[in-house]
Amino acid sequence: MAIHYHCRHCGVNIGTLEDTAINTENLGFHLLNHTERQEMIAYDQSGDLRVKAICEDCQELLERNPDFHQHDFLIQ
Repeated sequence: MAIHYHCRHCGVNIGTLEDTAINTENLGFHLLNHTERQEMIAYDQSGDLRVKAICEDCQELLERNPDFHQHDFLIQ
């Protein structure tokens, strides 16, 4: 099982963890509440995890423009 991180705002591939022995608790998933888990983490058809995160570019853009937080997607 791989874990794929994609930016929830622009869709860019942030990175992939290929190690099948990774404990999700080590990744901090246990710190998310139920709603956050449902919004951020999903399994794809191959059984890999897809995690919605935020890339550095979108994070920087949101820091400069806090009113953009109201939008689900910054680049379409």
